[in-house]
Amino acid sequence: MELKLTKPIVFFDLETTGINIASDRIVEISILKLFPNGNKESKTWLVNPEMEIPKEASDIHGITNERVVTEPTFNELATTVSKMIEGCDLAGFNSNRFDIPLLAEEMLRADVDFDMNGRKAIDVQVIFHKKEQRTLGAGYKFYCDKDLKNAHSAEADTLATYEILEAQIKKYDDLENSVEFLSEYSIQKKRADFAGFITLNDNNEALFSFGKYKNKKVKDVLKQNPGYYNWIQNADFPLYTKKVLTEIKNSSKQKKQMNTLNDLKSKFNNKI
Repeated sequence: MELKLTKPIVFFDLETTGINIASDRIVEISILKLFPNGNKESKTWLVNPEMEIPKEASDIHGITNERVVTEPTFNELATTVSKMIEGCDLAGFNSNRFDIPLLAEEMLRADVDFDMNGRKAIDVQVIFHKKEQRTLGAGYKFYCDKDLKNAHSAEADTLATYEILEAQIKKYDDLENSVEFLSEYSIQKKRADFAGFITLNDNNEALFSFGKYKNKKVKDVLKQNPGYYNWIQNADFPLYTKKVLTEIKNSSKQKKQMNTLNDLKSKFNNKI
């Protein structure tokens, strides 16, 4: 069953130096781009992370320091990757919690803007876990009746993820074949940022999810304690979290300025 698309969607997978979104780096990225007319485009890059790849990570994905020493850095690839995924929805396996956040960090670190506004995100792992509670390899066997060879190769994992999603749509009658539905189904908890430091309540109001201001509205905290913004900006939080917080701060400031302007206009009109 072909995935119904109204715009291109990118399935992608990252192999990295570790699992810390804020500090680890990409060592391999594979992209499979699907177009509404059925055409496909794929590309895989090895990436020099500009840091040592820990042995524990190499033991998982097989990518060593020697293999990437002459490869381009992500800073050199960022513009190319950005153009390839421009205007596309995104999909992956555990992508909402790991691949998309880490990709965003790498993009912002390379001074290439990255935003999820206007995009949908499908996390095939979330669908899988809600339905069957398994790993990628088990999911590939369960849905596609195939053994996942070269697991933890970004290209193999990307292709398997795409095949699993197609099989999931075919298997479950309650899964609508639309990116919008699958994106909503992939959401476990509404977040304003990828890492989950800023969540959204039922009214789509931003809340802090940690620390002394946990479950407090971000706009209220920034009003009561302006220094908290500076603390987060200077601390070891993901770049995307800092970007979202800045957008919330600026939005609140603009709203306050607009309210002040409207009050002045009202007072002026009342005097006339």
